[in-house]
Amino acid sequence: MKANVKDFSLWCDFIERGFLQQDFSAHIQEAHFVGATSNPSIFANAILHSSAYAAQLEQLRSTPNLCPKDIYEALAIEDIKLAAQALLGLYEADRDYGYISIEIDPTLSDDAKASIEEGRRLYESIGYENVMIKVPATQAGYEVMGALFREGINVNATLVFSEKQAAQCAKILDKNAKSNARAVISVFVSRFDSAITPAEPLQPELGILNAMVCYGAINELENPRIRPLFASTGAKLPGLAKDYYITNLIAPHSVNTAPLATIQAFLQTPSARVIPWLDRKEALRAISALDCNGSSLESLQAKLFADGLNAFKQAFNAMLQSLG
Repeated sequence: MKANVKDFSLWCDFIERGFLQQDFSAHIQEAHFVGATSNPSIFANAILHSSAYAAQLEQLRSTPNLCPKDIYEALAIEDIKLAAQALLGLYEADRDYGYISIEIDPTLSDDAKASIEEGRRLYESIGYENVMIKVPATQAGYEVMGALFREGINVNATLVFSEKQAAQCAKILDKNAKSNARAVISVFVSRFDSAITPAEPLQPELGILNAMVCYGAINELENPRIRPLFASTGAKLPGLAKDYYITNLIAPHSVNTAPLATIQAFLQTPSARVIPWLDRKEALRAISALDCNGSSLESLQAKLFADGLNAFKQAFNAMLQSLG
């Protein structure tokens, strides 16, 4: 990869059966990315619109006593197994590489006990060590990620929009780091800039500056097994370079998970960095000087978190309805 920064990794934010069966391994061999992520929206889009699932879906629908969630899990687990197998060599060579994530049912986000049970069950059903269980950073989620991490299950703490969430995830994970498991804390980036529609769309800053603040809160604990992961890094505003949210967030001891087209743009013709890296305090000062269209940073963070969680729930429920 064309980023000469120590411990910076690119992961692919895309899962689909045909891609996994045909091109995924080649991208890994060419070192285009060293890990991958999924979420309920990605799975819903893949399962509902790709013909690659047709044969297994027909078989599952004809199996007695399977509910829609059983069918979804069978499809998703097969995809995660394919990805985990392809990435296993990277993981075996270095445990900082080669991970694939699967998220707990987002409708369980406020039920710690059910989420812990599901996280364990998914991890055991997939059967590969290089799997991360994704847990949203809700109040119940903090308990879930701590319990799973303490048991040696790799964790991806997701839907992080604020420094408070980032710091709480880092604290919980650090406290429960009782094994050789790894964790990432997924800080969402581009949605900030899409939400406020900045006056200068060619250089939106809020999402990047907020990510820098969260990065500082996470790495303050200096735990080598817990890394910030910059998520939602596809450029959505017109006029932006496709890799804008990669080049401006390259930093040591971090991961960036991006859509395949974004990664390809970064590898082929990387754009120049336009926002210098700032430490946590400098980034907070820079944020205070921005116009957020009348919104406070705290209210915007809370809204984006609620919107993100609801979007995952809606996508998940719509998919289950289609499988029924």
